[in-house]
Amino acid sequence: MTTPVSTTGTTVLPVTAPAAVEEPVERRIRLGGVDEGTVLTVVGAAAGSLALTWLLYERILPFSGAFGFLVCWYLVFLATAWGIARLQWDARTVRDRMVQILVGSSGLLVVALIFDQIGYVAFRGEHAASHANFFTQDMLRTATLSPITSGGALNAVVGSLEQLGLATLFAVPLGIAAAVFMSEIGGRLARPVRTVVEAMTALPSIVAGLFVLGVVILTLGLQKSGFAASLALTVMMMPIVTRAAEVVIRLVPGTLREASYALGGSQWRTVLNVVLPTARPGLVTAVVLGMARGVGETSPVLLTSGFTSGMNANPFSDHQVSLPLYIWNYVRYPAPDMVARGFAAALTLMVLVLVLFATARIVGGRRPGELTRRQRRRIARDLLALPGDRDLSDEEN
Repeated sequence: MTTPVSTTGTTVLPVTAPAAVEEPVERRIRLGGVDEGTVLTVVGAAAGSLALTWLLYERILPFSGAFGFLVCWYLVFLATAWGIARLQWDARTVRDRMVQILVGSSGLLVVALIFDQIGYVAFRGEHAASHANFFTQDMLRTATLSPITSGGALNAVVGSLEQLGLATLFAVPLGIAAAVFMSEIGGRLARPVRTVVEAMTALPSIVAGLFVLGVVILTLGLQKSGFAASLALTVMMMPIVTRAAEVVIRLVPGTLREASYALGGSQWRTVLNVVLPTARPGLVTAVVLGMARGVGETSPVLLTSGFTSGMNANPFSDHQVSLPLYIWNYVRYPAPDMVARGFAAALTLMVLVLVLFATARIVGGRRPGELTRRQRRRIARDLLALPGDRDLSDEEN
């Protein structure tokens, strides 16, 4: 290769283009989710820890019992998962993966326990719940050794629904009124009222039953009945409704209140026509949560309602049984069919509570003031039906 020479005799060096600078490649950081490495790590750690725990717990060490085995397996699983993760990733990624494994396994453990309880109750109560007479008869003409085709829990279902309905009728207005007082009115009494409500939230249910028993039944002379039981359930439900309703009312935007005041609305009209309608989904959730808390209480009902084997549809007269009291009474019998009836009643109660919580989740899934699909369609239909829009559409046509 010859070097080019200019006409003046000087050597001309070739000009080379500067080398291209490689720009660093930005790697996208994935937040959340589960990748293939994490899944394989969890599966391998679970299998290895299971084999190691079985070998040590059952063959070498003098231990026994299912509960201890599960606890040791979980601890060995976490240690094994940390070791496998440490071989693959850096320290920061290992911490992130271990937190994911810990949180995910804890959630699966809770779900497994819930399904275990539901499955056990359903297994023990299926023998009685599979017969139609369980939901259509009471226990008035059923003896201890009567067949499973005799007797049922109709009286307990009716009693629970009536007592829950009365308790809701008493607790909801009081709870929402207390929530409105604490969030909208305030003043010097707001803090003591909030303190009392928070203390009542953790009140043992037996104390509520003793309160109604001592004040209403023994002092005022009211007999044990479904009405007395509903008063005890009211004491349990009211703080739940109050706390949940207060939180929901505080979430209502302050601009809505200011707009109402600017239009000349008074405070009570603002609360009645603006705040409460805006917080309606959350208030319904608060009410349903209170109902789910009250329907499963046993101690207040045991002290205030009495027990009867027959049907009593009048909650204001004589003893009235409910599902929790029905369960508590019949699971103590030595006869297997009686125990099966108690578990069938427990299954019925679990289904009722599940329906209440599902209703709360569906109704309370919207934010305060958020419109439903039906409401949005109705507003759009009303806007299209306005006279001005109709005239405009006619002119365009």
